[in-house]
Amino acid sequence: MTSRPSKRRRVTPPREDGQDPGNTDAKTQQAFFKSAANWNLEQDYESRTRKSKKKEAKKNSSVAGGRLPVKTAQGTWQVQDDGNSIASDAEWLESEGDEGGIDEEPETVAPEEPKIPEREQIRRAQEELAKIATRLNEEPEEHPEAFKALARIGESPVPAIQKLCIVTQMTVYKDVIPGYRIRPASEDMAGEKLSKDVRRLRTYEQALVSGYHGYIKTLAKHASSPATEDRKGGPSLSTIAFTCACTLVNAVPHFNFRGDLLRILVRKLSGRKLDDNFLKCRQALETLFQEDEEGNASMEAVSLVTKMMKAREYRVDESVLNMFLHLRLLSEFVGKASQDKVSRPGDQPNGKKAKAKKEFRTKRERKLLKQQKEADKVMAQADATVSYEEREKMQSETLKMVFATYFRILKVRTPHLMGAVLEGLAKYAHLINQDFFGDLLEALKDLIRHSENTESEVNGEANGDEEDDELSVVRDSSREALLCTVTAFALLQGQDAHNARSDLHLDLSFFITNLYRSLLSLSVNPDLELGAKSLHLADPNDTSSGKPTSRRVNKINLQTTTVLLMRCLSGVLLPPWNIRSVPPLRLAAFTKQLMAVALQMPEKSCQALLGLLHDVIHTHKRKVIALWNTEERKGDGTFKPLAETIEATNPFTTTVWEGELLRKHYCPKVREELKAMEKELRSI
Repeated sequence: MTSRPSKRRRVTPPREDGQDPGNTDAKTQQAFFKSAANWNLEQDYESRTRKSKKKEAKKNSSVAGGRLPVKTAQGTWQVQDDGNSIASDAEWLESEGDEGGIDEEPETVAPEEPKIPEREQIRRAQEELAKIATRLNEEPEEHPEAFKALARIGESPVPAIQKLCIVTQMTVYKDVIPGYRIRPASEDMAGEKLSKDVRRLRTYEQALVSGYHGYIKTLAKHASSPATEDRKGGPSLSTIAFTCACTLVNAVPHFNFRGDLLRILVRKLSGRKLDDNFLKCRQALETLFQEDEEGNASMEAVSLVTKMMKAREYRVDESVLNMFLHLRLLSEFVGKASQDKVSRPGDQPNGKKAKAKKEFRTKRERKLLKQQKEADKVMAQADATVSYEEREKMQSETLKMVFATYFRILKVRTPHLMGAVLEGLAKYAHLINQDFFGDLLEALKDLIRHSENTESEVNGEANGDEEDDELSVVRDSSREALLCTVTAFALLQGQDAHNARSDLHLDLSFFITNLYRSLLSLSVNPDLELGAKSLHLADPNDTSSGKPTSRRVNKINLQTTTVLLMRCLSGVLLPPWNIRSVPPLRLAAFTKQLMAVALQMPEKSCQALLGLLHDVIHTHKRKVIALWNTEERKGDGTFKPLAETIEATNPFTTTVWEGELLRKHYCPKVREELKAMEKELRSI
């Protein structure tokens, strides 16, 4: 057996002769102090790494903490640890001092990205927008995240990219929006167990609604920004935003956030600047009124417009108020309304509904009828159809808001809106409740009495307030008087004939007298046959306003003065509710005056007037024949065409001699109409 080798020990080298051990230590210490004087301790401390010791201490502590305790020979429990995990006092002090130091690593400066030219950015944006739009057009449900990608491209600071993005988003949403409103996702729906297809559809719908809401907010932000033209002469960002908003209002009025889109348009209509964006927004709302079949969108738009005008104290352009003339639902409404209530044909005079006759049904029939009503209700909801009752309710609310606006403007006498209000009342007068007739007629009479001073009032207000320069227009007092008369007679024409005779006791003699006195001045009116869209040169000698063309631009009444005059004369001479009750004196006075007026009118107006007289002669034969036959009548006094009242004109003391001049009229149609009227006279 081999023996274990002995352990070799390190032997201290022998000292040289004459060397003192104490002297050696003194020299070593002196050399140490000499070298220490050259040390740069601060630099050495600064360059020392600080994280390594802390990480190592944490590692040792974690290792120590992870070991199991061991029972020693004395009976105590102790955790074994390596010698490397025990730090010395100096190291512990250094670690304590290092905790207050800066442990952050020096920041690395990222290299600057090369600047991409703007043309290249636009090209890349076009390609990306085309890819995303193609994916959404082909399979929109498979790419719900594409809506956020489109919005992210629009965050570019380049204006051209922003324009491309909002136009692309408008096209995409217009194509992918379904024909129904999407309900918001509730917590109960989130916890339901759904199939894979249904969950995918709901995820897509919520992504669509969220992206569409963000897009409308973007449009509102761009629309409120100042309209600065592009450097290249293209449309501004706000102009494109208004175009997109108008397109969506007309394309998808049923979808979510319709109110936000309408607020963008109404906010523009509240301004005083009549630019292209203003006209665009107004035409969009007019199209919405004309094409709306359900009535919900029209009611919401009318509510916003009326609130805006009330907040602006009706200091808006008159074309904004004229939008109500395009409401399709009001022309189909059968009830009567005022500014605070609505009455329907089936209602009793005291407001109570008539009791329906009770029909006997068996228990089985009642059960089947109840099931049929529930099935019809479910089918109506599935088809998203609006019931007749709900549609009528929306029409009633819309009509009340329109009438409330008209009556407030009549009360405050806003000068530049009086023509629009009278035109609206003339169109919707058959829908006005009978309880409101008295107040309305008094307001119309008051307007006619003060019609002569309106132009001077408007000019005075325009000179005193610079802010109203764009709203001040030249008011046509004779035209407004005709509108008041049309409205007064339309109140009776819209009522039932039996009820009008028995229940209504309205005195319209004031309007008839005013119409008779205005015939001569209307016959020499140069704008008699000119409408709102007629093209004609302004009178260079017209100094009634600082804007000679304001009469043509601001004329909002859709009918010409001749048409209004014919409507008034038809209501006076041929009233449909009681055509036989017209007194002979009134018929004779108007017939004589109209024959004299026909000599001054243009050919079309003259032809229309002779046609009306032909109908009057055919209807009231024996009452007016005395004007052409002097042998079978007797009279005392002279004819007074300029009398204050019709009764004082004394028409039966004169003859209709104007027909002899009209036989030589230059227009052949006028001569033919006169021959037809004389033929009717010879047949009596």
